[in-house]
Amino acid sequence: MCGVAKGSVRGGLLLGLAVVVALAATGVWNPFPGLWDWVDRSEPISEPDVVWQQRVGGTPRSVTIAGDAVVVEQRTRVEARSLATGAQLWERKADWAAVAGGDRDPVVAVGKLLVKGYELLDPTTGVTRRRDDDAVAVWTYRNLLLDARCTDATDCTLSAWDPRGTAPLWTAFLPGVHSGLLADNPGLRGTRRLTANRIDDGVAGAEAAPPLLGFPVDGRVHVVDTATGRVLQNVEPARDERLSVVGGRLLRIAARSQDGTCYFAISARDSATGQEAWQRAGVNLRTADSAGCVQREDPQGARNVLIGVAPDGREAVIDGYDGRLLWVGESGTKLIAVDDRSAVFRAADKRSVIARELGTDKVLWTRQASGKAGAALTPYAVVVADEKPSRLAALDPRTGRELAALRTSANALAVGSQGMIIGEGREIGYVRFVGAAGGSSTRPPGDGGNPRPGGTDPGGPDNDDCGPKGELCPDPGGGKDG
Repeated sequence: MCGVAKGSVRGGLLLGLAVVVALAATGVWNPFPGLWDWVDRSEPISEPDVVWQQRVGGTPRSVTIAGDAVVVEQRTRVEARSLATGAQLWERKADWAAVAGGDRDPVVAVGKLLVKGYELLDPTTGVTRRRDDDAVAVWTYRNLLLDARCTDATDCTLSAWDPRGTAPLWTAFLPGVHSGLLADNPGLRGTRRLTANRIDDGVAGAEAAPPLLGFPVDGRVHVVDTATGRVLQNVEPARDERLSVVGGRLLRIAARSQDGTCYFAISARDSATGQEAWQRAGVNLRTADSAGCVQREDPQGARNVLIGVAPDGREAVIDGYDGRLLWVGESGTKLIAVDDRSAVFRAADKRSVIARELGTDKVLWTRQASGKAGAALTPYAVVVADEKPSRLAALDPRTGRELAALRTSANALAVGSQGMIIGEGREIGYVRFVGAAGGSSTRPPGDGGNPRPGGTDPGGPDNDDCGPKGELCPDPGGGKDG
């Protein structure tokens, strides 16, 4: 009897499965998509839950908030999703993608490796706004887009565009551009950002173009004024030097090996005259390795500031424009994030992180954190990542007020005026900042749109976006900085 019962049950199950398959095949009723959705349902990537969570087509290489869209760059394609709902807006085949423009007028540059040219797409619709068939490299900024096209290896033209413009603002000649696979944002001679675990290097999005850019070409550095396109200097470094363009100055960083250690000296040159503007010795900018003091890296820093280490081991933040010491850490403190307004560092007791205004003794805020906490400064929020337990927090840069606090092992991928994108694997989600529903209380200084090339809002040195010495804003009198 037991054998008969078991056989009857097995037969009934097989008959039922056959009926379901027949109904699905004829289109009458198909339970499988819903069943698969249930099996494949993703767990929330944070607690509290995100506003929306979506699985994208591949592991993101970069994620950028562009106006009302979220642009997700993957290995062989790029897609955009609605910032409000996470729904896919469009998708394109592309090997690289980069966002230029401000909050009000962003564009997405896309292209293919080993193929000249690029397209500029509207981030919301995916419609092509401008197409180029000749460029070999593109650099994207909040207020500017640069591209380079070469008729041969030693004959290149650099052009500057308003992100949504249809005609170049200026063009300049360069005897070649950096070799290799160029695509989007190939390396220039500037600074290296501090990095942190679980915070993407591009979390802050595009920045305003600095007043000067340093293009490495055949062992020399060509210094270009981003406001006019003039090539101001064409410099070959000495054997023990590395050149870097920071804060409107060309830095000549010398590293000399002696007595089993490296001795450093910095000489900052005026962009127009080549005359020395300031110099400082004995500060290690972390450009050299231990093998003969060969300098293979750009100095650490951000915007127009540098990070150095004094002979006594204390870290310091230096103004690239005039050489001032803007912050010097105490013994045991560790700098984890910096821009040209503030520094965030771990306290010597490794129990908290502290934000301090550069150039003053003013402590902006203090927050409890472990000795492994990392951070990143963006225009809208300071992101702090901590471990054991895993946490992500977004804080108001000036007050330390919590804009978001998450229990999550996900990474912080992008920060905007209203919230941030976090992600883990192929899952991404949107976290809205506290108090952001009726408009952002975290908008940075300036209009949040497009500052002028080579500067920011035309407000002069009193505008926070102009840098400590006003070097990022046009001179009302029309002169150059000196």
